[in-house]
Amino acid sequence: MSDDVQIGGRDAFLSYASGDAELAAHLCGLLEKSAITVWMAHSVGSAHVGKEIERASSKGRPIVAVRLDDTALTPALEYFLSESQWIDARLGLEAALPKLIDGIRRLSSAAGAGGTLPERPAATAAPITPSVTPARRYALPAAIALAVVLAGALLAERAGWLQRAPLPSAALSPATAPPPEARPAAQKSIAVLPFEDLSEKKDQGYFSDGLSEELIDLLSKVQGLRVPARTSSFYFRGRQATLAEIGKALNVSHVLEGSVRRSGKALRISTELVNVSDDTRVWSETYDRQLDDVFKVQDDIAGSVVAALKVSMLGETPRAAPTANSDAYLHYLRGRELSAGEDAAFERTRDELQQAVQLDPSFAQAWLELGTLYMNGFVGGTHGPYEVSRRESMDALQRALTLDPGLVQAHVEVARLYYMMDWDIPAAQAELKHAAELAHGEQQPDLLWLTGYIANSEGQFDQAIASQLKARDLDPLDIDNYRQLGNAYYRAGRLEEAATAFNEALQRNPTAITTHYRLGLVRLAQHRPDDALTEFNLEQNREFHLIGPPLALDALGRRGESDKILGQALADKTVPFSAAYQIALIYAARGQTDTAFQWLQRALQQRDAGMHWMKFDPLLKGLNSDPRFKALLVKMHQA
Repeated sequence: MSDDVQIGGRDAFLSYASGDAELAAHLCGLLEKSAITVWMAHSVGSAHVGKEIERASSKGRPIVAVRLDDTALTPALEYFLSESQWIDARLGLEAALPKLIDGIRRLSSAAGAGGTLPERPAATAAPITPSVTPARRYALPAAIALAVVLAGALLAERAGWLQRAPLPSAALSPATAPPPEARPAAQKSIAVLPFEDLSEKKDQGYFSDGLSEELIDLLSKVQGLRVPARTSSFYFRGRQATLAEIGKALNVSHVLEGSVRRSGKALRISTELVNVSDDTRVWSETYDRQLDDVFKVQDDIAGSVVAALKVSMLGETPRAAPTANSDAYLHYLRGRELSAGEDAAFERTRDELQQAVQLDPSFAQAWLELGTLYMNGFVGGTHGPYEVSRRESMDALQRALTLDPGLVQAHVEVARLYYMMDWDIPAAQAELKHAAELAHGEQQPDLLWLTGYIANSEGQFDQAIASQLKARDLDPLDIDNYRQLGNAYYRAGRLEEAATAFNEALQRNPTAITTHYRLGLVRLAQHRPDDALTEFNLEQNREFHLIGPPLALDALGRRGESDKILGQALADKTVPFSAAYQIALIYAARGQTDTAFQWLQRALQQRDAGMHWMKFDPLLKGLNSDPRFKALLVKMHQA
């Protein structure tokens, strides 16, 4: 659901599965008669309804779920409906209409007033039964529009009127969530939540995020202090969860939260350290400074946290600021924000980062970010050719290392370039070893992730699993940690553990791309083609949605249907260029060896990232005795 969902001042957005189209139209008519204006989505599939729920939840929008029948709610949707309100319409929409109208009006009024949603309605309405009654809630933005979801095939029964569904802690319970060892929380542990932008125009999100990230990086260097990575800490932005629930999900004893107000060069930064076990304030401070002092403020905040938690100090001397040019720093932060956005634009990101290094050629972090951008652009197919993007990426990364030879992340990115772009595994492993030595034992998720990724491609599955488990524990809400863990289990033949890892990813994000595809491969390996087809059809990535079903349909003996979908994939503008390796897998599974090798050769020429998995891919076992298989591997390492 987009930010402009409240089209023409409508009160509610109504999303529904295609099977509920008639009821949705009926409900729309009833609401319109009651002076509640509704924007109806076109009839869509239930998977799309799930995506709308996730997006509405992530933006902090109130959701009213209309229950039509007794069908059980999937665990994934239950997680993203954790902030939802429920209406029981099993006895008919007309009977439920007064409560629905009252609920919409109350929620719309709360949103229109710019406040947070009330914990319970007025006394004239039946009470909400919350899972908890916390003294505070974290960062629930004021809602702008109401999402009414009508998807009876997806929603489950909840007792009472507008009863609040389980909060995130329930979705992250021991049965479905992070590692069992993530309990109880270590006493000296802290999550840095994204600081809130309180600037008048609300246009300083990139700056407040940058401040939070710098604090995560700074505090993670403190010996004896456990600090979850950015992906996990930022996961709760816009989600209604208590600090206790956040602490449980991230396995931390303390939370640092704050706000930033910027006007020109003037800054006001407010911070608060909270003990999540009893919701007590340990320490708080407000800083009124100039933008040029932002790095000194970061050090002051980190030093206060360290003192409050009684852990070893950050060091005997203050760290050097990454740049003395505040304008360069702002361009750097804007570039980072653009590169992480849903509609990441390569050119706009590059322009911001290039301005940063032009303003301050000694800004090592900006050179690192620019080198990473060029590499990601090539791997993602938005920048090239190889010779150009490789040179640009390596030049920027080497510039960063010349300025700061101890910059661990730059060494990790150089290793990734050797592996992803050059296919030079020994060079990548040597660079990773050097990065680990510079880290002095500090566990870094990206270093662990790449170490496990390379080990997996080389058939060192125990090492791969161990590295991915460590990365997951450091960043327990980063979906890709679960995907790569599942990959390692799958290739090691530990299929049920692979399925568990992929399902855990989907429980955290039902629309996580390529995850249903990967789970489908596991079901095929378990000789469950019907289940595999279900997973392939649920895949959200358009390319992988086309290349998964032929594998399952072939296994089911439905070659005609398989050929039709494969034909669509081959005729697509992007699939042959972005998924040549996966097309080769289809032909290999069919036993069409010559065609499989043709597509593998094309994948090699296109430097398809899937080729990293060729040596130990379960679907290519029938090809590895063919001389052409070894020849391809030789060509890869000679490229």
